[in-house]
Amino acid sequence: MTDTMVRYQEFRLPDVGEGLQDAEIARWHVGVGDTVTDGQVVCEIETAKAMVELPVPFAGVVRELRFPEGTTVDVGEVIITVAPPEAVGAPAEPPAAEPARQPVLVGYGAAAAPTSRRPRRQAPAPAVPAAPAVPVRGTERAMAKPPVRKLARDLGVDLGRVRPSGRHGDITREDVRTAAAEAVPVPVPTESQEQVPVPVHETRIPASAVRKATARAMTESAFGAPHVTEFVTVDVTRTMKLVERLRKDPEFAGVRVSPLLLAVRALLFAVRRHPEINASWDEERQEIVLKHRVNLGIAAATPRGLLVPNIKDAQSLSLPRLAAALDGLVTTAREGRTTPADLGGGTLTVTNIGVFGIDTGTPILNPGEAAILALGAIGPRPWVHRGEVVPRQVTTLALSFDHRLVDGELGSRVLADVAAVLHDPRRLATHG
Repeated sequence: MTDTMVRYQEFRLPDVGEGLQDAEIARWHVGVGDTVTDGQVVCEIETAKAMVELPVPFAGVVRELRFPEGTTVDVGEVIITVAPPEAVGAPAEPPAAEPARQPVLVGYGAAAAPTSRRPRRQAPAPAVPAAPAVPVRGTERAMAKPPVRKLARDLGVDLGRVRPSGRHGDITREDVRTAAAEAVPVPVPTESQEQVPVPVHETRIPASAVRKATARAMTESAFGAPHVTEFVTVDVTRTMKLVERLRKDPEFAGVRVSPLLLAVRALLFAVRRHPEINASWDEERQEIVLKHRVNLGIAAATPRGLLVPNIKDAQSLSLPRLAAALDGLVTTAREGRTTPADLGGGTLTVTNIGVFGIDTGTPILNPGEAAILALGAIGPRPWVHRGEVVPRQVTTLALSFDHRLVDGELGSRVLADVAAVLHDPRRLATHG
């Protein structure tokens, strides 16, 4: 290579965890001509697990963005090229011909053998070195979160023409759907025809990577593990009073305290008394695998779909630390910042369907776990208390479990312990 020639540095899409084969470019943070530093986040990608920020591993000036936002890219593809700062303005050396590309695992080396790949949703944009493939940073853009931008691309809606209704002037999913419905073309009438609007009877929305992954996992779980669900209705008036006291406790300042916190604590109490519930089934070896740590998953509804991040080693946390971990986990999930590490390794799950006003349900197991607890809506109901029918705060709990791992006795004892703690949370102190 001569002094007047330069080979650009190429940043390839890495495998960000669990052997993923591809990811979608959700958002670029840089444009052609921008200067980047080593470790600077240049884009966000959406995988089947989470939204992940990608830092570039070298410094220089962005020469080319290989793919526009919304494109699904295979692991190992070059997504951005960067010229060294001192080489800006020098002619580029044509890249050497690459061997047949194979998906790579963590890092940038080629895998030992090719793996199967899902078809791309969109062909990559042609590489034109000096022209930006996406808007250059600094160009005025409509305010919208990455999932909303993706929905707009899928429906062919120009965000620049959408009127925002979000609290902070941002565009919401409903704004995009409304704009898409208003933009549906109608046939041009001939002279002998009257102009009759074409009714819209349905809207098709491409499933996000998270929803596709959830659909596959739930189908596998529902038909792969024999589910049993048990229910119990319990007076939780004392728990609700404790929630109010904890909200005023300085130890819980700055974190959200809700009945879910005490339901989580009650389940951990039950696991300590019945550790066999914290297990998984090894189909290949036909073995029960007992887990010595409780990575407690919390089902969270997010704009990208259902996510189940988990609190690592939840059994070792004090109640204030558990409250902080729970609050941070849910907030991170709803903001789309959950990482693959947060989602992996779960052992048990709690889902709070009561926040939607639902009394109870039959939750499906998170794949690889033995049980999932559903907390129903809490509200006043007539209840026999101390020999009289009086209004009390009541809820219904549901516990689904894998009958290969958990028999009826174990499942019943676990659910009874959770109910006993929520009926009288003083048990947490008297029973350790």
